[in-house]
Amino acid sequence: MQAKKKQQLIVKRKANKIVGDTSRVITRPHIPEEGYRISKIIQRIMSLSESAAKNLIAQIMTDFSGRHENIEHIFERHLTEVKEYLPRDIMLSDVQKALIGAYFTKEYSIESAALFNPSIVSHPDQNNLDKGSLRFIMSLRATGEGHISSIVFRSGILDRQNKFLFDPISDFVETPDLHLDPVYKRYPFQRKLTEMGAGNEITVHILNQLPENFTYHELVEKIRMLRKKPLFSETHQEKTFKIIRWLADSNYEVSFHSDHRVSERVIFPVSKNESRGIEDARFVQFFDDKQEVTYYATYTAYNGISILPQLIETKDFITFNVLTLNGKAVQNKGMALFPRKIGGCYAMLSRQDGENNHIMYSDNIHFWQESKIIQEPEHPWEFIQIGNCGSPLETNEGWIVLTHGVGPMRQYCIGAILLDLENPSKIIARLNEPLLVPHEKEREGYVPNVVYSCGSIIHNNELVIPYAMSDINSGIATVGVKILINCMHKIV
Repeated sequence: MQAKKKQQLIVKRKANKIVGDTSRVITRPHIPEEGYRISKIIQRIMSLSESAAKNLIAQIMTDFSGRHENIEHIFERHLTEVKEYLPRDIMLSDVQKALIGAYFTKEYSIESAALFNPSIVSHPDQNNLDKGSLRFIMSLRATGEGHISSIVFRSGILDRQNKFLFDPISDFVETPDLHLDPVYKRYPFQRKLTEMGAGNEITVHILNQLPENFTYHELVEKIRMLRKKPLFSETHQEKTFKIIRWLADSNYEVSFHSDHRVSERVIFPVSKNESRGIEDARFVQFFDDKQEVTYYATYTAYNGISILPQLIETKDFITFNVLTLNGKAVQNKGMALFPRKIGGCYAMLSRQDGENNHIMYSDNIHFWQESKIIQEPEHPWEFIQIGNCGSPLETNEGWIVLTHGVGPMRQYCIGAILLDLENPSKIIARLNEPLLVPHEKEREGYVPNVVYSCGSIIHNNELVIPYAMSDINSGIATVGVKILINCMHKIV
């Protein structure tokens, strides 16, 4: 009998290239750290004659109002940030207020350095589409001046041939309105502080004075009182205060205008723990027990020294809740949530040790205590480390998980494994060779020799993989789902 011919694994790279646009700018406060400098700048502005001030603000509005929606509101907001330095005995004119706000504002080009590490999910709105088409939202890590990362979005339609039809990108970029999480629970807050190395007599003293459910402002007031009348080493107090504020500021809500395009929305670092960037958001469309959808994303908050795993929740990509992930099993990067519960529990992939693929389960999406290794480096292209490339994708044969492997010369490749549907701790098949290897045109960039993804989607029996090319631009590849699974080596 003639042996069955083995299928050839063919990955198709699409012509689409997703590149950064330097004209996409947001506004940020531009405020010197030294208070005396702020006062001197305001004094200089106040010394301008009325005509000179009017001419200057008119020129500023001519140059910048077409680049930002409602720039007057931006100037008002940044004026508020320096209000303690404003003169008490002088009534400021509207022109002076606008000028002060303008001087303490700067533009920031969010995509000027790179646009990479994409993930893709089904859009909440699937109305008015041709048969076989899917509307999608793609998130990307945008990097600008100072290598600060944020989350930006693109949207469009995948037609029945899996052709990408991207929506037009807006000329404007919108930073959201911020609402700090108004209430915290004392016990989880204390537990997280202990995990962060700040569970000490200072945190106990502060939290014991607060009710079980306390507000952000109540917390800040207790810190202020202890700072005013220190009971402990002031150096130790200040270090602890910094961590407490870091944690409190890490839980917040942002909201965008619902009538603006998805591409106008940018989630830019808000809290100090994110001051150096929001990294590698892995979005997933999650179905609960009632088949209701919530979109979650795990990401890494980075302040230049430490990382903090965070969770984003949204129903509509308009309002986003940002929350801290808790537990001893959330101490590293690269977490990816399964799109549904398994055995009544949430499940998530992670990389606890910087080397192996782990899985963990929890009955509470915000708390993760234990993990176990399900995959270790096995092949030469992944000897340095392995990790996931986004949330698992469900098929009848099992959960497809794209992985990344790091080999010689720090080359990142994308591989694939198949997990058991009801026991995803068990790998039932895997590719022995990489699915994607950086080719000649993908090797050059900020971090050479890297292909990487934060989330794929299955559409029309194909696995659609948006992927980053050497941490600078992004592309798209597709592969047949059945062919991919058939080419995997079965594990008994």
